[in-house]
Amino acid sequence: MISDTDTPAGRLVLEAVRAAVSDAALPSDARLAVALSGGLDSTVLVDAAVRCFGAARVVALHVHHGLSPNADAWAAHCAAFAASLDVRHASRHVEVMRSGGESLEAAARDARYRALDDMCDEAGASALLIAHHADDQAETVLLQLLRGAGVAGLAAMAPQRLDGATPRLRPLLRLLRAQLEQYAHERDLTWIDDESNADTRYARNALRHDVLPVLAVHFPGFRDALARTASHAASAQRLLDDLARMDVDTARGDEEGALALDALLAFDDERAINLLRHWMRVCGLPAASTARSADMLRQLRHAARARDGHALRVDHAGQCLRVYRNALFWEQGDSADAPDLDQGAAIARAPGELRWQGDEVWRLPHWRGSFVFEPVDAPGADVIAEGLLRAAPLVARSRAGGERMRLAADAPSRTLKNLFQERGVPAWKRDVPLLFIRDALLFVPCIGVNREVAPEVGPDSANAPLRRIVWRPDLLLA
Repeated sequence: MISDTDTPAGRLVLEAVRAAVSDAALPSDARLAVALSGGLDSTVLVDAAVRCFGAARVVALHVHHGLSPNADAWAAHCAAFAASLDVRHASRHVEVMRSGGESLEAAARDARYRALDDMCDEAGASALLIAHHADDQAETVLLQLLRGAGVAGLAAMAPQRLDGATPRLRPLLRLLRAQLEQYAHERDLTWIDDESNADTRYARNALRHDVLPVLAVHFPGFRDALARTASHAASAQRLLDDLARMDVDTARGDEEGALALDALLAFDDERAINLLRHWMRVCGLPAASTARSADMLRQLRHAARARDGHALRVDHAGQCLRVYRNALFWEQGDSADAPDLDQGAAIARAPGELRWQGDEVWRLPHWRGSFVFEPVDAPGADVIAEGLLRAAPLVARSRAGGERMRLAADAPSRTLKNLFQERGVPAWKRDVPLLFIRDALLFVPCIGVNREVAPEVGPDSANAPLRRIVWRPDLLLA
């Protein structure tokens, strides 16, 4: 709590921390996690949080990246510091894996936040407090400007983010590092210095050491100016997001998570790209660059003019943008490589066999999914008698082509190709396991039960144990 002996810098820090938590409208007894690296900023934030809310409500979380030879010493320092304040402490060791052209900084940041979110869940924390300050914000805005970022990039770091797994608060975002240093010295706090912060081969460090000191001489108020720029950009991005949400409603396709291609292409390029970017975020995909977004739209327009949406494939972040019957959607990237089985190609997979003994889930890793046998109380779609499942071994096989089935006992026998087409199943989604009872085709994902083998259960069999067969892919359509 604030005391009469606190200096103006001390009061600013404590008031900022208290106001950030108050603005987040958290419960009065909410547990607060603080990301503790051991550096000046996070050390100040942990100390201030304890003074404002008490040690019992605070948990300090440390992420061990293993990127520095001093990482073990830093982890020990953080544990000791938390213990000195009687604060609960947790640490997580992560392995930083880079993909594609991702920078080491970006990979480490992603790994860190995943670990922090996991530890927040384990600790029962209602919010995660992060110690970014005004100097960090100024560096971020300048970096985004130099990278040619759009409005979302210039918005930089938000004071609070409440739409994720754990709400993230940045109480110190309006305070200067110099003010935090003054607080730390007054409180006689000790902290560690990461030696990599002096390496100007990293863009952020080059700005911090070589550019910002010069700006401070000639433009003393540059930090406030850049903070205003970030605020203006955040306001503009909110308006763009509002527009995109309206456009998503207009362009929403019949299939869940899909867009109607003709509705998307009815917009001009700028509005269509804004919609695509928003849709990618909603689907949980990372933002595409301006050039990548423009190329997506170009390919979509070309496919629509050529009436060749089936051939369209745009890869992004492990997913693949596909079109089928005017529906635009994201498919798992490697599944888009599945050949069209109706054109004579097939993926060879070893058959799987199960002696069914009441199993509810049959996992099939080669197909990245599972057959689920749901207990049900009444006849219905894809429901069969349990006795049929026990009668002979169940076999999961790849589709060979030419298979036939009946959707009703008195219906004509039809090929799977015709049934897939009738139900609008894209060719690349037809690489599914077929479920047989010994050599008789029983069930086909996306189509249903073969009623020639498993007649519909009648009302007179309502007391017999029943199961509904469901195919569940590991990764569902976004």
